[in-house]
Amino acid sequence: MFKGKIEQFDLWRSGSGGYHTYRIPALAVTNDKSILAFCEGRKHHRRDFGDIALLVKRSTDGGATWSNQRIVWDDPEHTSGNPAPVVDRQTGIIHLLLTWNRGDDHERDIIAGSSLDTRRVFVTSSADDGLTWREPEEITSAVKQPNWTWYATGPGHGIQIQRGEYAGRLVIPCDHIESGNNYYSHVVYSDDNGATWRLGGRSPQPQVNECEVVEISGGRLLLNMRSYRPDDRARQVAISSDGGATWSGQRSDTQLIEPICQASIIDYPNANGLLLFANPASAAERVNMTLRASMDYGETWNSQVTLHSGPSAYSDLAIAPDGRVLCLYEGGAQYPYEFLRLASVALEPRS
Repeated sequence: MFKGKIEQFDLWRSGSGGYHTYRIPALAVTNDKSILAFCEGRKHHRRDFGDIALLVKRSTDGGATWSNQRIVWDDPEHTSGNPAPVVDRQTGIIHLLLTWNRGDDHERDIIAGSSLDTRRVFVTSSADDGLTWREPEEITSAVKQPNWTWYATGPGHGIQIQRGEYAGRLVIPCDHIESGNNYYSHVVYSDDNGATWRLGGRSPQPQVNECEVVEISGGRLLLNMRSYRPDDRARQVAISSDGGATWSGQRSDTQLIEPICQASIIDYPNANGLLLFANPASAAERVNMTLRASMDYGETWNSQVTLHSGPSAYSDLAIAPDGRVLCLYEGGAQYPYEFLRLASVALEPRS
């Protein structure tokens, strides 16, 4: 399935470029075949609160060279992050959903309802292939219920449904916490090319959060979710037959072990049944970033390759214009947040 040498290089190194740490990767490939790489630039420390900006780098030659980093949004002293991009293939516009909170509000306080503000949801977009981005627009009231406390978009890419009744719909994976500290995954979607966004369905069962969505057979969607179940260190999955409006059949995919971490999943265009999945493949700790392949829409995962055996954490996948699989992931030698590294993996031709 995977062939040849894996090409890798560091797209960001923590401590350089004016930021203490770079985290939370996301990828998008535009209609004009540019590759966009997003991340959070954490100004003063590696923790999840404080002064955090949303950054992008851009490649127009298939990933051979990259632009300098640019700021998509920076609200000084506050937290702008959780990038979740999706490309509208009908219009060429890149939509980027993200979240905001006060830099001095910690996650535990937002969950407890004792914070000064709350977690808010925004969307920005680019109509010039990722060169410039419009001022972010708040959409919290459209996609967040009043009894939800914590909220996250992605992190990682969304999709546009390509087949069936809901073709053209933009779908963004998200998660939230409800009153009572119950964690759920959910999606938001747009049926008008990103002009407005609506709240879709949530996972049937709690104890899941960060997730990604992929289109599978029969007009269905598969939601792949981070799990907090202490007795089952594996990804959770659920299925939607109505474009993400509702989800059912939640279960553990025991083939996809995880140490409680974010992961990425993507389908390979025009290759019936081929899915790719990346995560730190360990039930115990954030190590061993692994790329897997399935030929039957995720029923079995029968091929894999290790990208980085050492400390590693979040990742996002994309398909390069020439068909290579791209994985932008967090990793390091001593801890998982020393770099954001882009791996490029070729696939065997399919007969």
